[in-house]
Amino acid sequence: MRSTDIEAVRAFLGCPTPEGWIAAAVAEPALLLTDHANCEKKAAGTALNLLFRYSTDTTLMDWLSRLAREELRHFEQVLAIMRKRGIPFRPLAAARYAGGLRALVRTHEPAKLVDTLIAGAFIEARSCERFAAVAPWLDAELGAFYTKLLASESRHFRAYLSAAERAAGSKDISGRVAEFRAREAELIEAPDAEFRFHSGPMVASAVA
Repeated sequence: MRSTDIEAVRAFLGCPTPEGWIAAAVAEPALLLTDHANCEKKAAGTALNLLFRYSTDTTLMDWLSRLAREELRHFEQVLAIMRKRGIPFRPLAAARYAGGLRALVRTHEPAKLVDTLIAGAFIEARSCERFAAVAPWLDAELGAFYTKLLASESRHFRAYLSAAERAAGSKDISGRVAEFRAREAELIEAPDAEFRFHSGPMVASAVA
């Protein structure tokens, strides 16, 4: 898959981003940027946590180190846009999305690592798909920025999936991927009361 092949990302996911989420994102660009910044920071933290947890796998650590640096660079870029627009950074309560995916992660190794990496693949794929979905509806600067992020997010998705396949060894992970795909689609399509980068569409009272 080429780094800009958004159709392959969409095919990996179980559903498209609901139009209700796109409408909420366009209506609240400051909140979109704030939660996006939080997500990039968390993504860097996840990579670093995995790097320390699996410290005997040098191949995995090498990739995770590079991934953490790139996620932090994205965090810095989002902060720069927020600063330019006078939007203060603030921590936000997490959406149920990532926790919902990680609830599927098994507790024994190497299954735990495999599942954690599959969850990461879906998070990155969804981020890529959302950037593509919302970019045409945003102002020129933000739309261009999100379009530029597509290549890196799709690359992260492929890298997470490849790492999961490597961690599984000779075992086929397609069944686990299908389980995560079904759960991810449920989380994306179910309505939410609070807008977040990985939330579902807003319930009527939240957008009224």
